Amino acid sequence: MEHIVFEVGLAIGLIALAGFISTKLKFSIVPFYILIGMAVGPHAASLGLIDFRFIESEPLINFMGRMGVLFLLFYVGLEFSVGRLIKAGRSIAIGGSIYIAINFTMGLLFGYFAGVPFKEILIIGGITTISSTAIVAKVLVDLKRTANPETEMILGMIMFDDLFLAVYLSIMSGLVLSGATSVMGVVTSALIALGYMLLFIIIGRKLVPFLNRALNIKSNELFMLTVFAGLFLVAGFSETIHVAEAIGALLVGLVLAETVHMKRIEHMILPFRDFFGAMFFFSFGLSIDPLALGGAVWLSLGAVAITLIGNYSAGLLAGRSAGLSPRASSNIGLTITARGEFSILIANMGKAGGLLDILQPFTALYVLILAILGPVLTKESKHIHNVLNKVLPLDRIVLGKNAQKSPKPNTEKQQV
Repeated sequence: MEHIVFEVGLAIGLIALAGFISTKLKFSIVPFYILIGMAVGPHAASLGLIDFRFIESEPLINFMGRMGVLFLLFYVGLEFSVGRLIKAGRSIAIGGSIYIAINFTMGLLFGYFAGVPFKEILIIGGITTISSTAIVAKVLVDLKRTANPETEMILGMIMFDDLFLAVYLSIMSGLVLSGATSVMGVVTSALIALGYMLLFIIIGRKLVPFLNRALNIKSNELFMLTVFAGLFLVAGFSETIHVAEAIGALLVGLVLAETVHMKRIEHMILPFRDFFGAMFFFSFGLSIDPLALGGAVWLSLGAVAITLIGNYSAGLLAGRSAGLSPRASSNIGLTITARGEFSILIANMGKAGGLLDILQPFTALYVLILAILGPVLTKESKHIHNVLNKVLPLDRIVLGKNAQKSPKPNTEKQQV
């Protein structure tokens, strides 16, 4: 800790270098952050006089990573809106439900047949279900697909992901973090977490007029300090009652999203989300022992396989429910393949709850593979669809009885 400022500066420099490399290679930035953390962490190689373990300030960097989770979930809360979800329409509700049902069920079955204990099965189910909002959104913008017919469905399914994540984390925090072992203890802990979440939203919505007046602060400095105080106090209190601190951050975002200050808060939080979010991925890499990855290879590859199958199937069925073309439906399934920040968040919850050590290297490999593979599959979705269409009856699967008719294009205006 003697040279802690230098070491943190070095860590930030390495993160920036990883970002430059990913930009040059035009790949997702997430796996590069994780890999650079693995390369210089406490588990890195030491060859005689050459010692790569020069990042010794791991506790501080881990804490900064925890802040990254809080800012990320806070931002998700600001972006999430039940009103937007209802307005999006019945087709998105059906598509999102199909996506969650298929992927979560397949994740649970995968964990069961892998022979891991019950709590680990539930953690694996969550890890393999939640798409990376950051990667998916970036890919859509980079490939200029924001106006495509299927983009509204993709964004709607991501919103469903966020909703599922909130409920899932509240239940799992009660189950994993409380240490409950009996059935009654598990149910009680889960109900406490869900009750806390619902009560916070109900009371928070009633306090919106008060918050509108209280946050009417001209000074940007005082405004930021006030918002941050609320964020960290609620997140910290949530942790004391065995509800994940990330859920507390999400709840604060959900409530503040209803205020007239939402845009100001969103603009203010973006730099913190990006900076501490990068520290989050880097700190996750620090926690991974590269030598331990070998034991998780087959488990990770199996999870990747079921994710590809589950996502593509969900995309086809969701596209069918919305009346989209087979190609647009293929795009849905391939675009939402990437996994990232939320899978890591769930794995960290398992670690905090003292679950099997294999969850960390498993998640690292799983996220690395899909964070790289997801954008590639999205970019090549046209060619992948053409190849699969020669093998599988995609027209029949998507269009059903109307397979012989030309599908009507979805001409509704899409939102980014």
